[in-house]
Amino acid sequence: MSQPRLILITGAMAAGKSTVAQAVAEALPKSVHLRGDVFRRMIVNGAAVMGPVLDDEAQAQLRLRHDLACDAARRYHAAGFSVVYQDILIGRHLTDVVARLADLDPRIVVLCPDAATLARRDRERSKTGYGEGFPPDILADALVRETPRIGLWIDSSQMTVGEVVARILAG
Repeated sequence: MSQPRLILITGAMAAGKSTVAQAVAEALPKSVHLRGDVFRRMIVNGAAVMGPVLDDEAQAQLRLRHDLACDAARRYHAAGFSVVYQDILIGRHLTDVVARLADLDPRIVVLCPDAATLARRDRERSKTGYGEGFPPDILADALVRETPRIGLWIDSSQMTVGEVVARILAG
């Protein structure tokens, strides 16, 4: 039996993280698709607004979300599951999560389609995250400007899900 893997997939909203992570998890023999945003959605009352500027409460809730996801990833991995953990991890948030899970040798994947592709994908899905006060180029620019060049960076603007998955699994 092969060793369980840990694959972290990040990118801006509408970068394809959920779709790609699900497809990667389905390609692995014993696997979990860990969606970091599920921990935010569990909050019934008192959820902070997650937008281009995060106040102290939003920062605290984001840290909690990452803590819970790292704990879950670690527990699934210890139980023999390969974990495909996807979330919006930009800048120090990515480096903090990677440091916290370093002993599990995570494979980092950054999906970075261009802002026009993010806008088109956001319009085409049922849940939308962007709007007038929060256009896709804000997150796309933050990703490029603030995130260290660690792991595999994929501009998936012109790629199919299958092509992205093959590239991830090839490494």
